[in-house]
Order: sequence, then C-alpha cells, then structure tokens
Amino acid sequence: MLFPIEFEPKQRARRDAPCDLTLVAPVYNEVENLERLYERVLEVFADGSDWELLLVDDGSKDGSPAAIQALSARDRRVVGVFFAHNCGQTAATAAGIHLARGRLIATLDADLQNDPVDLPTMIRMLDGHDAVVGFRLKRNDNLVRRVSSRIANRIRNWISQDSIRDTGCSLKVFRARAIQAVPLFEGMHRFLPTLLRYHGFSVIEHPVSHHPRTAGVSKYGVMNRAFRAFRDLLAVRWMRGRLIRLPIREVSDGR
Repeated sequence: MLFPIEFEPKQRARRDAPCDLTLVAPVYNEVENLERLYERVLEVFADGSDWELLLVDDGSKDGSPAAIQALSARDRRVVGVFFAHNCGQTAATAAGIHLARGRLIATLDADLQNDPVDLPTMIRMLDGHDAVVGFRLKRNDNLVRRVSSRIANRIRNWISQDSIRDTGCSLKVFRARAIQAVPLFEGMHRFLPTLLRYHGFSVIEHPVSHHPRTAGVSKYGVMNRAFRAFRDLLAVRWMRGRLIRLPIREVSDGR
C-alpha cells in the first residue's frame, strides 16, 4: 500500500519554521516509557540544540495519548500526532518524517531500547553523507530473536543486493531533503537505507547501543512479521529493477 501524504495547510506550514533536528518516535501503548524518553532527550541535548520531539501515536489503547499531550503542554518542543486508529509503524514513521521541521530527522523507538545518546555522534558523521544508520553492536534480546534477525538480514541483503547490517535497528539519522524524497509504501521503515541508496543517496553505518526493554510489551514477535517483511522485500527488489536511469550525456540551453 502506498501512503499519499496529504496534510492541511497549517500542518504543511510547519516546514516554514525549520529547526535543526526532529526526533521521530512512533508510539503504540508505551505510556510507561514516554516520560523517560523525554527526559533522556533533554539530557542528551542539554547543550541548547534546536530540536523537536515528534511523538506519533498509532492508535494507542493505554494512556499514551494523554501522556503525549501532557508532555506537549509542558514543553512546546514536544509535538503530538494522533492517528484515529492503528495503522502500523510504517505509517507512523511516514507521518513523522513528513511533518518534521528539522533539517535533520532522526528516527528511534519509544521504548528506549534505542539510546538517544548515540545521536550526537551519528549527526557529526553525516558530513558528506545523506544518512547514518545504526546497527546494534550487542543486542539485548533473547536468542531466538537474535538468530532470526541475523538470518533475516542476510536474506534481505541477498535479495535487495544491499549490505545493511541491521535493518531492524530503528536508530537512524537522515538529511530531511533526502528522506522526504523517498516514496512511501507499507513496510518501508525496514528498508529506508536501501531505498535511499537506490535513489543515489549516500548511506553509512555506525554501531549503537541497545538496551533491554524495562517497561511495556514488545509489539513484534518472530512469526507475526516474517511473511509481511518478506513480501515487502520482494517489492523493494522489484523497485530496484524498475528504477529509471537517464543516460543524459549533455544539457545545452543555448546560453
């Protein structure tokens, strides 16, 4: 499914007041983690950086919407986006990317398994590149999840003809002009680095920390995403083969 992004004029106008960095975090039933995430962002960017934290609530059934509204009322740098019903991580990520005011956009999970402390280093590494994507150096997951992820990464890279080490790591930093130019479709959050490379953008990788979940419940298991991810992977591979490459030798306008 493609995601045509249609926002009201007031929503589109957000980009007329840019900031340096937008942190995009999809939220689904993460009420116990939101305050901790906000405090961690404050701690990491205590140097006065010009940032916003965009929390996209994906139809949560717990107290997450109220917690987001409370954070936004306390700090205008926290922006809440609320879906009418659950649409999935891709849709939430897409909404955050296209509502972002930041010249740079960072994506991360709301459960704090990704640590925002890695972001300043990743931002510094962007010089000369369009994206820096994390790979978890030491995963704090159970054996089944680690092994299945390793196998899935190898299959994805083989079919997509890419070399991303950890497609499941949500911690990524993009130049907004690059990531906002990528077409959006269901499942694309797993393949953003590959899609960027397909479109000629420069992507590098960086090792990041990974913490065990201490609150809330994981929304993903091994089996509930395997078939869907494989189907999306075939779509990505098809897109690579259908990209238009224009063999322009010269442009002459008579000047």
